[in-house]
Amino acid sequence: MVAKATGQPKIDCFNCRVSPIVSCPLPTPKINKPLKTNAARHLSVTISISASPSSDPYIIACQFTSDRRGEMGKEKKSGGCFGWFIVLIVVGAIALALGLTLRNKFHKGGGDAPVPGPPGAVTKKYGDALEVALQFFDIQKSGKLENNEIPWRGDSALQDGKDADLDLSKGMYDAGDHMKFQFPMAYTATVLSWAILEYGDQMNAAGQLESARNSLKWLTDYFINAHPEPNVLYIQVGDPDLDHKCWDRPEDMTEKRPAIQINASSPGSDVAAETAAAMAAASLVFKSNSGYSSSLLKHAKELFTFADQNRGLYSESIPEVQTYYNSTGYGDELLWAASWLYHATKDHTYLDYVTGSNGESYANWGSPTWFSWDDKRPGTQVLLSRVSFFDSKVASNANLQKYKKTAEAVMCGLLPKSPTATESRTKGGLLWISQWNALQHPVASAFLAVIYSDYMLTSSTQKIHCDSNSFRAADLRKFAMSQANYVLGDNPMKMSYLVGYGDKYSQFVHHRGASIPVDATTNCSNGWQWLESDTPNPNVATGALVGGPFLNETFVDSRNNSMQTEPSTYNSAVIVGLLSGLVTTSSVVTSFT
Repeated sequence: MVAKATGQPKIDCFNCRVSPIVSCPLPTPKINKPLKTNAARHLSVTISISASPSSDPYIIACQFTSDRRGEMGKEKKSGGCFGWFIVLIVVGAIALALGLTLRNKFHKGGGDAPVPGPPGAVTKKYGDALEVALQFFDIQKSGKLENNEIPWRGDSALQDGKDADLDLSKGMYDAGDHMKFQFPMAYTATVLSWAILEYGDQMNAAGQLESARNSLKWLTDYFINAHPEPNVLYIQVGDPDLDHKCWDRPEDMTEKRPAIQINASSPGSDVAAETAAAMAAASLVFKSNSGYSSSLLKHAKELFTFADQNRGLYSESIPEVQTYYNSTGYGDELLWAASWLYHATKDHTYLDYVTGSNGESYANWGSPTWFSWDDKRPGTQVLLSRVSFFDSKVASNANLQKYKKTAEAVMCGLLPKSPTATESRTKGGLLWISQWNALQHPVASAFLAVIYSDYMLTSSTQKIHCDSNSFRAADLRKFAMSQANYVLGDNPMKMSYLVGYGDKYSQFVHHRGASIPVDATTNCSNGWQWLESDTPNPNVATGALVGGPFLNETFVDSRNNSMQTEPSTYNSAVIVGLLSGLVTTSSVVTSFT
């Protein structure tokens, strides 16, 4: 925690003084000698108010001395005027104290906002968009649906996992297809958990917290069932080759859907560790349900041990996933999982893991990268910065500081006026890293930026330094808003890339269920007519964040253009996180436990 500078200005008024003190009682005026009658000659008022948890409180001590004696020491009557005068002075002193408090609270750091405190008023644009975005999780749900409000969705994949004597019917379909890929699904759950942990109060203020928690639990219920033994994790349901030969509604699927596992002889450290991260993070979200939270944490610990002790890439053990979600390494997931386990347990073994030799091997300190389902290093750097910002007992750890420095380098790369800013942006200001699913990286980066800006504000950190320039939390929030606003329609196409938000959005989303009428009779092979149809989707994939524009900011709205029109659950996770951080202003909690 950054100490506030001393030497606050003194304000003299009727012998009142304003000065910082070390500690103070609750912000309630204390009248040392009650004002009862006009005979009260000495009134001393002490007002003690703390501006915020991170700032020194003020004490305003005022002593009003009334020597109401006339000639020769005789008491001189003055009626009730002077008593009322004293009351006005007391009220004025209280107002002065509150004014100074609010000044420090709302103007700390040169006018940055938001400010520490409870959630403020909901920004309608972001609140409406958040409500829309969360609905895509309901669209993607597999299994026997509960309280289903999507009229064109029904129960599906009820037999998933039966070949392994497991119930794997829950979980979510990955994108426009009907595959359950554990690697991106677990990332979706981790990011959604993180969003709830940082911005649950904001979600609640917007009326969306319950929806987010329900979607998360649908995923974690599936993860529990997919981990039947300490060293066994089912990481896929469905055959991608068979699945992609079909165009049908999930409710009508007839193709085989095998359950695929990793184990000690066919390891997958990346997917096991990502699932451990998801379950550790979710254990914090559901801590009010102690039994469920404990179960999640138990699975998280076992999966982390499995991932660490049986190292290998899941895409080497299961080659068929390489075409879809090939993993480029597992070290980042090991650090990510250990970081979440540290937050969930406060067990320093996990902190030692990320700051010791594993950090040296995998953290890639000083080299910022892009946060995604495949690369968790930027997320780990920001998450561990939280420890540096808010836990003074360990903040001095040299390698922990390297994570924070690298997180700052990530932030500097995002800020458009930074000397180290990435030059890869569209003319409209969108970060542009990948032609395929172009919105994934800018939205994920903006999510990290708004989190980091709120860490700065809550800890009263004034600036980050990008070479010779310095930037405030407000600059990071402004960047995050620019990416969100682009998605919501502030772009050259003047369209929303969040389906269902605004007046203009994709009508040809690459999504099987959305493209086929509910009353259509289809099977695996005869549903292709709906892919090729030139009529808009009969069902709106509300909340889908589509792939996004090309670098020249054009967008071809075609079902066959999966590069630009296909949504995914992990896209939804990052846009939900970003909107939750922007929907209203608030500080973040200093500890998740």
